[in-house]
Amino acid sequence: MIKINVMYPYSDSTRFDHDYYLKKHFPLVEERLSPHGLRGWGIEKGLSGGAPGEKAPYHSIGYMLFDTVEAFQAGMAQVGQELVADVPNYTDVQPQFMVSEVVK
Repeated sequence: MIKINVMYPYSDSTRFDHDYYLKKHFPLVEERLSPHGLRGWGIEKGLSGGAPGEKAPYHSIGYMLFDTVEAFQAGMAQVGQELVADVPNYTDVQPQFMVSEVVK
């Protein structure tokens, strides 16, 4: 199984609408990518860094689970433009992506 992590770096000058991300964007992701092998997803909301009073390094980290990288890529080839077009509705942050293998 692979995990696609979508990370939104935090800064004081950026905007992130967590409510929209949870209630509108990820349901859209689920609807569009499930036919292409999406197995699950989740969202983490940044609260703080590791030190007392330190700001979180990310507004949010969303993730999607697929059986293979190829399944994710095929799905994004079909519906990715629509999903990317929705991003300005909840943030002005350029997301960072990391593909990882779930080992446990």
